[in-house]
Amino acid sequence: MRDLPRFLGYFRRRPGAYLAGFASILVSTGLFLAMPGIVRRAIEELGAGVTRERLFRLAALIVLLAVGDAIALFLTRRILIGASRHIEYEMRQDLFEHLLRLPPPWYRKNRVGDLMSRAVNDLSAVRMLLGPGIMQAANTFFVGGVALALMFMVSPALTGVALAVLPIVAVATKVMGQATHRRFTVIQEFFAEISAEAQENFSGARLVRAFAREASEESRFDGKNREFKRRNLGLARLNALYFPLLQLLVGVGFALTLWAGGRFILAGKLSVARYVEFNLYMIELIWPATALGWVVNLWQRGSASWNRMVDIWEAAPQPSEADSGESLPSDVEFRGLSFAHGERTILTDVTFRVAPGTTVAVVGRTGAGKSTLLNLLMRLDDPPKGTIFIGGRDLTEIPLPVLRRNVVVVPQETFLFSDTLANNVAFGRPSATREEIERAVQAAGLAPDVARFPGGLDTLVGERGITLSGGQKQRTALARALLTDAPVLVLDDAFSSVDTETEAKILDTLKAAAGGRTVFLVSHRLSTLQNADVAAVLDGGRIAEMGTHAELLARGGVYAAIAERQRLAEEMEAA
Repeated sequence: MRDLPRFLGYFRRRPGAYLAGFASILVSTGLFLAMPGIVRRAIEELGAGVTRERLFRLAALIVLLAVGDAIALFLTRRILIGASRHIEYEMRQDLFEHLLRLPPPWYRKNRVGDLMSRAVNDLSAVRMLLGPGIMQAANTFFVGGVALALMFMVSPALTGVALAVLPIVAVATKVMGQATHRRFTVIQEFFAEISAEAQENFSGARLVRAFAREASEESRFDGKNREFKRRNLGLARLNALYFPLLQLLVGVGFALTLWAGGRFILAGKLSVARYVEFNLYMIELIWPATALGWVVNLWQRGSASWNRMVDIWEAAPQPSEADSGESLPSDVEFRGLSFAHGERTILTDVTFRVAPGTTVAVVGRTGAGKSTLLNLLMRLDDPPKGTIFIGGRDLTEIPLPVLRRNVVVVPQETFLFSDTLANNVAFGRPSATREEIERAVQAAGLAPDVARFPGGLDTLVGERGITLSGGQKQRTALARALLTDAPVLVLDDAFSSVDTETEAKILDTLKAAAGGRTVFLVSHRLSTLQNADVAAVLDGGRIAEMGTHAELLARGGVYAAIAERQRLAEEMEAA
């Protein structure tokens, strides 16, 4: 098991619960294993002429021991299973908080379905190890250890005969345990694939229907589902073989004991009462011996799942920084910014300054580096030190919570939560009043649509905003950004699903309400570019041109060529 200190750390959070649980197991063990001695005494007294009252008292004592054992077992389960549920909660919370702190590049390499599988299925397997697994392991250890000691006290020779099958049990447990660990790890990884595929199909349900790919996707999922079933059946067959094997070995142990015990009784080395007591101890060992296989199974499953969760915990999170609550100036400067992904250079010596209150269009052909430039500004990727400044302050020295609050983005691919429209708009500023939300909705050009919704701002938008059109989703995201009143606003093709008339109204409202806000625009529309105060033209990762729309058109360079192509595309679309 990897990262054992972290695993043990969860036990240290509630040592009292586990100590109390183990104490309950000890009490249960003592009461449970006291019964064979009373039976032996009753048999001995039967031969000596025991009275009816004496037999009744011995029987009543056994009943009292059974009741006490039942109470102790109840407390054991309540304490240890309850503790495992608390740890599961803490572990899930820790995992969720860690996932929220992981950088965006990490999410590009990991599928959502796989993360969901680890956060649900794997965590459940770890919880089974922490609760039932530890409880049964402790019970097996205590009952097995004490019972063997008592058996040895009855007859060391007979105990040796009974334990003759123990080496076979040990070998079987080791072999089966290792096989279970390997198979369960593969099964969990395959389940993550199935979860990821299902999640992608649910998210892309419209696309699947649009291309009439339902039958194809069903067939592909059926193939993976069948393979998942086949692997699970293989693990089930392995487990099905293990438990009968243990029962067989227990039976062999009883046969050997009967053969040897009978010879000892005939030789006068062992009394019948002692032999009965010895066999009762062996019977009480049946469940711990059988549970041993279940414990090994739970341990192998839980440790395999824990190792998969450790993969997430080992991913380096972004530094935890406090939000000082400060507001940043709105002037932005790029100084000799160069950036590469691996060996591929994307930006080279990008240098320009944006004054407060300026609307700047970032223009360029596909692959010119526009998205990378904005990602660096928002620190979705970390820029080199000393290359981007806000208010004269190095971007890498600004705490991330402060930066996230002062630089707000409206992405092209809008994400909305399955919640009310008002809560989606107020997501970045939950303390906003109803009036402030309504003003943001009005500024984003969404008010006419909201007036037609049955619940107004309290309308549920469905998962990912599925009940809204593309334009309505984009305007909701814009309202969400405007409500934050951040000094720097990034609109990454945020009007692609909005008609030009609505776009013009939104931009006019934005300019009127902007004050000292700096706005970065990325768009493929000529009408959007015309509204910018200045355009920064990227070509091959470098700043090729800068100037107003009219100046750049007159220059006849890269911008003019892009603008002409966009004009022709808009005319063809209109036609």
